[in-house]
Amino acid sequence: MPATTENQGSFLGRISIRRNQVMSMDGTHDQEMEDLELFQKHVGDRFSELFSTTTEDSSGDALLSISWLRRLLDELLCIEAEFKAVLLMGRDPSQIAKPPLDKLLPELLDRFVKSLDVCNAVVLGLDAVKNLQRLAEIVVDALEVTPLGDGQVRRAKKALSALIAAMLHEDNAYAKGTERNRSFGRRSGNSGSNSKDRVRALSWTMARNWSASKQIHAMMSNLAAPRGAESSGLAQPVYIMSTVLVFVMWAFVAAVPCQERNGLGTHFPLPRQLNWAQPLIGLQEKIAEEWKKKEKKGNVGLLEEMHRMEKLGQSLVEFADSFQFPPETERLDEMKRNVEDLAEICKKMDQGLEPMQQQIREVFHRIVRSRSEFLVVLDQAGKLSAPAV
Repeated sequence: MPATTENQGSFLGRISIRRNQVMSMDGTHDQEMEDLELFQKHVGDRFSELFSTTTEDSSGDALLSISWLRRLLDELLCIEAEFKAVLLMGRDPSQIAKPPLDKLLPELLDRFVKSLDVCNAVVLGLDAVKNLQRLAEIVVDALEVTPLGDGQVRRAKKALSALIAAMLHEDNAYAKGTERNRSFGRRSGNSGSNSKDRVRALSWTMARNWSASKQIHAMMSNLAAPRGAESSGLAQPVYIMSTVLVFVMWAFVAAVPCQERNGLGTHFPLPRQLNWAQPLIGLQEKIAEEWKKKEKKGNVGLLEEMHRMEKLGQSLVEFADSFQFPPETERLDEMKRNVEDLAEICKKMDQGLEPMQQQIREVFHRIVRSRSEFLVVLDQAGKLSAPAV
């Protein structure tokens, strides 16, 4: 049965109760193993549901569509909450400062920081998608006029030319066109963050030499599944959280126009023997396959709505290029169907892009907050282990 918000609440409550109970060491260990297994099951269930309900067209949540990506963000937020409960809730700080977590946690926190830059780049990319939407709306507005004349077709053709040209631009051109100062955070900052993190969370523009592809590959660095005894301990949820975070950021960079994405289609290894990883592998393979197709064309992103917009735009360009008044009935009917489809895409963008940007901001703030919480616990652990003076 797919994981839901209800059973997530049950899971978090269960851990809270257990950590506040006084139990024997053996009982604590056995129940912690159950919690770790349940966490893995929840991750597998969430992505299995996402994989099984992904459609090949616009009839449902098509792969890398706005609705699909919003579901993906929801899953990330739910998994992050459960991960933090498993690792931190009611736990002695000294437990997460021991090997192998003393090495794995700093690596995860570094991935957290790198993911903040990706969130920034994706929000900029979504602004670029909104610009495409506005051009498409001009086309729809011009071609919906009845009767259709030369003036409306010329207006539509001008907007179509700008739309198609924008879709073929390099990612750097997209970043330059939407570059501006932004703020995700508050001036007060967080006492648990250092000054560098406060700057990152408050005001930014993407540096001209910043590369989305290199950032994702840096997040993949040292991402290896725990082996031996570590595979059944706390190293496993840390690895799962890292993997899910990398996958989500990778998928968004593939979908949304971001600065410098050459080589993004490279797979990052996922162990096929782990049940929770199977649906992730399936989704990864589908996205990588789509990326290989689009990379040859120089397409700015795999977002489903942009892909459909490009196809409709090309068809409408052909109509505008050969337009003669009065138009042939058959060609006019085909044009009207394409305009209706384009209007539907614009409507989906209008309803979904801004909420998705809000979700990305929520992810951004959640990551900043979680990183601060881990730093506080690690600092406490360091003080406990320090020799008394």
